[in-house]
Amino acid sequence: MATLYRCTTPTNWLCPCGKVARALKHEEIAFTEVRVPQRRSRRPEVEALTDQRRVPVLVIDGEAICDSRRIVEHLRWRRAGGDAGSETHPGGEKSSQSRAVRG
Repeated sequence: MATLYRCTTPTNWLCPCGKVARALKHEEIAFTEVRVPQRRSRRPEVEALTDQRRVPVLVIDGEAICDSRRIVEHLRWRRAGGDAGSETHPGGEKSSQSRAVRG
């Protein structure tokens, strides 16, 4: 199961976090949402995952991915048959916006 760290915006139509939530539902990927405070200084859990405090952040298959465009691109890549456990991501390079999550 995936975990989406997102803002507190109550709808999926007004922010990049909602864009990711819609993409996850479209791909039929089960996920839990963690709503984080609007103030970036109050997001230590996001910083622990990604070394930055911006959302959205998706944790899927032991990897934390930030930036809504990169997340949606990753989901499309998975649907097209990408190996979720491989070291390369869309574009053929290791993503600088993702990192392994230690459990």
